[in-house]
Amino acid sequence: QVQLVESEGGLVQAGGSLRLSCAASGRTFSSLTVGWFRQAPGKEREFVAAISYTKITSYGDSVKGRFTIFRDNAKNVVYLQMNSLKPEDTAVYYCALRTGGPSPLYIEYNYWGQGTQVTVSS
Repeated sequence: QVQLVESEGGLVQAGGSLRLSCAASGRTFSSLTVGWFRQAPGKEREFVAAISYTKITSYGDSVKGRFTIFRDNAKNVVYLQMNSLKPEDTAVYYCALRTGGPSPLYIEYNYWGQGTQVTVSS
């Protein structure tokens, strides 16, 4: 069984940066796409970014140019580098796995981490 573990999020001031990581146990990320989603209170789960095993990337419109997703296949870890953070980036961030290429649809992801809170203060 696959378990995904996100790194601890945190509290950061607007304009600051934070890096999240997602590690898997139980299987490798080999051939799998890893996605990041987020969910703020009272809002739907939102696509943030995804990266295929061959490192094809896709980003949600709200984070393009500010967030970068990258992976280290040898270490079985995917990272989400978040720069120029805004208060509206405050949410619980989840990583997830799927077969196939990057997709913005959360229903297409099969395995999910527990989520990590990111709070951006103004």
